[in-house]
Amino acid sequence: MIRSVLSTFVVAALFIASSVYAQTPAPILKRTAPGEPPAMGTGEPRNPTPNVQGTIMMPKVFFVEPKDGATVKSDVTLKFGIEGMKVSKAGDTTPGTGHHHLVINAKPIEKGELVPTDDNHRHFGLGQTEAKVTLPKGTHTLTLQFADGNHLSYGPALSQTITITVK
Repeated sequence: MIRSVLSTFVVAALFIASSVYAQTPAPILKRTAPGEPPAMGTGEPRNPTPNVQGTIMMPKVFFVEPKDGATVKSDVTLKFGIEGMKVSKAGDTTPGTGHHHLVINAKPIEKGELVPTDDNHRHFGLGQTEAKVTLPKGTHTLTLQFADGNHLSYGPALSQTITITVK
């Protein structure tokens, strides 16, 4: 008899606990504008983006190809990648979007600065994610820099620099 009452009590307690848990809302992460710091004291990541597995990741820009340290021909095909943001055309100022810029033998562009237009700074304002570039023989640093629709850099946090050798 006591065992039966105890079993009923345990089942009821588990049922109540699972009902309360199911009704508890999941915490909501507040998003911030690209490049905006999180609210003071919140400990929230900047620009959190859920990935396929549901975990939070920071936006990231990278070279798909070539890899850092690669030896390439003079006409090198570059492939650009971005995670956590979307590629759009120049002029599109939708939050969380931008386009790629290639910085050749120069440093990444500081956050909020206009990406120059010259031989060392190539713009891919049509939303390109691949380009063929001709480089002279020698060692070169290539920086992939992501910037908004107005060509304002998202800063070194959204850039990647690699070194390649042209034979």
